[in-house]
Amino acid sequence: MPSGLKRFQTAESLHFVTFSCFHRIPLLEVPGARETVEAVLEQARARHQARVYAYVLMPEHVHLLVNEPRGILLAQFLKALKQITSRKLRGRREKFWQDRYYDSNVHGEEARSEVIRYIHRNPVVRGLVAKPEDWPWSSYRHYATGLRGTVEIESQWTAFRRGNQLPEGVRWKKGERSRFPTQNAKCAF
Repeated sequence: MPSGLKRFQTAESLHFVTFSCFHRIPLLEVPGARETVEAVLEQARARHQARVYAYVLMPEHVHLLVNEPRGILLAQFLKALKQITSRKLRGRREKFWQDRYYDSNVHGEEARSEVIRYIHRNPVVRGLVAKPEDWPWSSYRHYATGLRGTVEIESQWTAFRRGNQLPEGVRWKKGERSRFPTQNAKCAF
């Protein structure tokens, strides 16, 4: 690990993670690559009981907003995700992903909403699409419509499907305004 770099992985906070394809080559543009990453992300999420709050798969990098999975370090979760997808997608390449990843702790509702907005707007800012809903490889459509995608997203929609069972440590008060980026209606919980 580079000197001065500190990762706080037992802080019980969310993590904004970014990792890139090897040499930032747009390897995720290959047909089927993004679908493979989504499928492996969902398998890893389910296996390690992680909660994915948002994601976007760009041509050469991935953004995730995730919690700290129980019983495994975030670094181990990401290593498993990257190793499995690399085996499936690498082909004759020496590497598919860069070795390192960027990780930033996210505290509070406002910061969480800001990161989710950033993740969903990434394809728009890059000029890949005109609106976030036009990019199929992200969690935006789930937030906008509640539709289930390949990856289970931790949101008010998912909590409602669970019978209003929110994750441990998260509480909604009756009449509290939603802080999800696509919703400003009063929460019905």
